[in-house]
Amino acid sequence: MKILISLILLACTPLPAYAQVQSLLHKEEKRRYLVYTPPSYAGQPQKAFPVVFNFHGSGMSMAEQMLYTQMNRAADRHQFIVVYPLGVKQDWNVGFGTSYLEGSDDIGFTEALLAKLKQDYRIDSQRVYATGLSRGGFFTLRIAAELPQLFAAVASVGGPMPEPVKQHHTKQGKVGVLLVHGTADQVVAYGGKPGGYLSAEDSYSYWLKHNGMGTAGASRRVIDGDAGDGTDVTWVEQGNGQQSVALATVREGGHTWPGADPFNVGLPIGKTTRDMDANDVIWQFFDKHRR
Repeated sequence: MKILISLILLACTPLPAYAQVQSLLHKEEKRRYLVYTPPSYAGQPQKAFPVVFNFHGSGMSMAEQMLYTQMNRAADRHQFIVVYPLGVKQDWNVGFGTSYLEGSDDIGFTEALLAKLKQDYRIDSQRVYATGLSRGGFFTLRIAAELPQLFAAVASVGGPMPEPVKQHHTKQGKVGVLLVHGTADQVVAYGGKPGGYLSAEDSYSYWLKHNGMGTAGASRRVIDGDAGDGTDVTWVEQGNGQQSVALATVREGGHTWPGADPFNVGLPIGKTTRDMDANDVIWQFFDKHRR
């Protein structure tokens, strides 16, 4: 997803005061990441904080993901740490165009990064979460499949279940999964891509089945906070008392982060819904889950 924020904007925009660029060596490669701590972190030295990994889209940087999603604002409101990792060549290995098993070890990097964060920050190990946009969203579902012992819940925006992840998914651990997808997405099709990734609805069904849930009794609601934006959101969710699986279908929504500023540099990314703030609904979903 090579879009959204110009180099001029990035050059003129300082990083937030509580965001720090850091790095670790993983398999002889220097991997970088941004860590944002809310102001409340310093003021509560005895408290362990939840952490949210926020993965960028293909071709984006960690700073672009931070500036576009503006998740730091939600971190301030709800008191959690946000980490923005940087992928090798600004990408994440979900088996697209690279070997799932022999390509970049992004799962190992994620494990190593979490271990490093636990050394450097007061992390609540029961409240570790991951979200991402586009390729970063696809990767959160690989995390759900391969690291359910570490992550309590994930939220993918514009990234349904990749076929390579499905083919290699063997772990039985249950995890909360939220899928957010626009029906007019021209970059990652809501209806799926044969041999590439499932449809949004089939991805929802996949995670229901994996978590041992049926469809009976699922809650359903329509969110239309801005009647004039040409979109609305249908939210379907099923839970088992510990985990939930939810699908937020953005009617006429594009390949965008709900509630974000509608940056568009000419690529067909489509409409950005104003009916909900992705950061708040993702946090509300995460906050129900503990590892």
